[in-house]
Amino acid sequence: MKWEEFVALACELPEVEEASSYGRPSLKVRGKYMAGLNPKEKAFVLRLASVEEQDFLIEMAPEIYFMTDHYKGYPAVLARPGKLTKKEARGRLERAWRVQAPKTLVKKFDSN
Repeated sequence: MKWEEFVALACELPEVEEASSYGRPSLKVRGKYMAGLNPKEKAFVLRLASVEEQDFLIEMAPEIYFMTDHYKGYPAVLARPGKLTKKEARGRLERAWRVQAPKTLVKKFDSN
């Protein structure tokens, strides 16, 4: 999966926009970080609900998800673009969106 495809999937969610975070391409919902591109690791970064979710994802799908020391203690995980399916990316992006979007926006989205 290319970054452009990843962005297109994310932008299907309400109020997601392309932005920059620490000089890197990112995706935000109402200014809050939900995903990004880590060019050094050649990976996508996905915001998680909790740090505990990291180990779970890495254990369940080590071919897709991994971690570097930089992200330890931060609720995020790295994903290998070449292994990330459209379905998996869409689900992970929606989860990240739900974590960062205001509750009123999530409620409005769920009622549609």
